[in-house]
Amino acid sequence: MKISRRHVLSGLIAAPAVLTFSRPGSAQSVTTIKISHQFPGGSIDTGDFRDRLCRIFARDVEKRTNGSLKFEVYANSSLMKTNAQFSALRKGALDMSLYPLAYAGGELHPLNLGLMPCLVTSYEQGAKWKTADVGKALSTIIEDKGVKFVSWIWQAGGVASRGEKPVLHPDDVKGNKIRGGSREMDLMFTSAGGQVSTMPSNEIYIGMQTGALDAAVTSSTSLISFRLEELAKSLTAPRQGSFWFMLEPLLISKAIYDTLTPDQQKAIMEVGAEMEAWGTAEAKKDDEQVAKVYAAKGAKVVDFTPEALAEWRKVSEASAWTDFAAKSTESADLLKLARAVT
Repeated sequence: MKISRRHVLSGLIAAPAVLTFSRPGSAQSVTTIKISHQFPGGSIDTGDFRDRLCRIFARDVEKRTNGSLKFEVYANSSLMKTNAQFSALRKGALDMSLYPLAYAGGELHPLNLGLMPCLVTSYEQGAKWKTADVGKALSTIIEDKGVKFVSWIWQAGGVASRGEKPVLHPDDVKGNKIRGGSREMDLMFTSAGGQVSTMPSNEIYIGMQTGALDAAVTSSTSLISFRLEELAKSLTAPRQGSFWFMLEPLLISKAIYDTLTPDQQKAIMEVGAEMEAWGTAEAKKDDEQVAKVYAAKGAKVVDFTPEALAEWRKVSEASAWTDFAAKSTESADLLKLARAVT
């Protein structure tokens, strides 16, 4: 059966550690690694690109290790609840996850930098983080906590609204219940007069359906995959830029990574790096596609403008940026390093 990007896995199963066994008639040891994520499942060729990225990564690493590593991909948080995944990675209770980094900000405050409004303004700027001082600092922070970057994936986001007036300027959120996706996004919206609601992206649909949300910001891919066009009357698309760029990396538990052979580790990191350009290209495709999907449903579609983004940046600097830097010297230094990447 062909699986579309709308296909959703259901059910919950306990998260296991890596399983190691031997092939019948062979002395080769085979390690099975489980990859979890919150997005709709599909196939290696069709569906949400984040699920496809995990499947392509799995296929290519398996080939490169001559089958000594195998993978199982669990979509739609079917292996483990969304918000529990980072903590599980730290403990070695989860092998790998494609995970929005800012979701772990409550557990590890510096990771809120992964979705700081108006800080990253293009894919090209975000891509520079990996080798810049800010990326090296973030890598050290999460490795000290038991987690390792495999692929650095960035996504731009737009705003779906149940109202006919798109959310374009700060004044447009006044009195509206809105989901931002990170603590810092929420601070910006609160400062602009919005009422924020916190939830992972796979819960936005029910939030908008029940009226708990008037609007939601999430990636273009999630705006499509979670079918929010069924509820939205307007969309602010990120084709011309956005205040919302999220770092959504593929991560591995260091407890698991450290059990692998040097050749297996090398294959994982090499393929992970190779997936970054592919992920960026797919994210950009969805930035264009989301506008078409919503327009086809009759929603009013607008793009962010430089003037509107400048307004949002003023609000963000006075609220989210200031609050983040005030948390600790480490946070202030991280923000300074991030601002140096242009």
